[in-house]
Amino acid sequence: MSSKLSKNQLEKYSRQIILKNIGILGQKKILNSKVLIVGMGGLGCPVAEFLTRSGVGAIGIIDHDLVSLSNVHRQTLYDEKDLGKFKVKIAKKKLNNINSKTKIDTYNFKLDKKKFIKIIKNYDYIVDGTDNFETKFLINDISLKYKKFLVTGAISKFDGHVFTFDFDNIKNPCLRCFYQEETISDDILNCEYEGILGTIAGIIGTMQANEILKKILNVGKNLNGYILILDLLNLNFRKVKFSKRKKCICN
Repeated sequence: MSSKLSKNQLEKYSRQIILKNIGILGQKKILNSKVLIVGMGGLGCPVAEFLTRSGVGAIGIIDHDLVSLSNVHRQTLYDEKDLGKFKVKIAKKKLNNINSKTKIDTYNFKLDKKKFIKIIKNYDYIVDGTDNFETKFLINDISLKYKKFLVTGAISKFDGHVFTFDFDNIKNPCLRCFYQEETISDDILNCEYEGILGTIAGIIGTMQANEILKKILNVGKNLNGYILILDLLNLNFRKVKFSKRKKCICN
């Protein structure tokens, strides 16, 4: 990348550049960053959209699902004309229209360990927008192994959870330290069973994108060692601290 921002870039990102915590140097960091998003549903869509709008240089998107009518109320990159089409293909087209300079790599498959290991090395930051614990734990474990910064989100009904995991620091806990596998059920993450207000997905997804940008810029506070719990029906917000479990894989 050129050492100077172009006239077009200066205008495009002027509202970010003017912030004292960003400036031209910060915008260059954003332009040079590489983010992988797993799951292009209610969380992944706003994450991908706002990171693209911010100027992130390369974004990978992973999903194997087709757009269904029940997705449209909360998955903001899709509309009724997209029904029956692969989410990653539609998302790439929409994101390219937002910012043609952001490189969008699509991975139209169901994530497994072998595939994840193959592609994670190409990215600096990982976003978990999935809706089942098997995949969440896989993302957690491989991100931990390769010491990637991970932002995890979860939504249900009127509630949302946000985690950040900076695996460069061996003192930080991981997702398995918070969730006990033997006591959890995917039903609490599944919108089909529990329901979800569309705006909740947008709020939590946007917060995940915000945490990624903060990490890229190295500004503000993160949630390492905490979970941010949002009850958006009653407007209750709290951070709950949790620690590493003695027998966890992150030790």
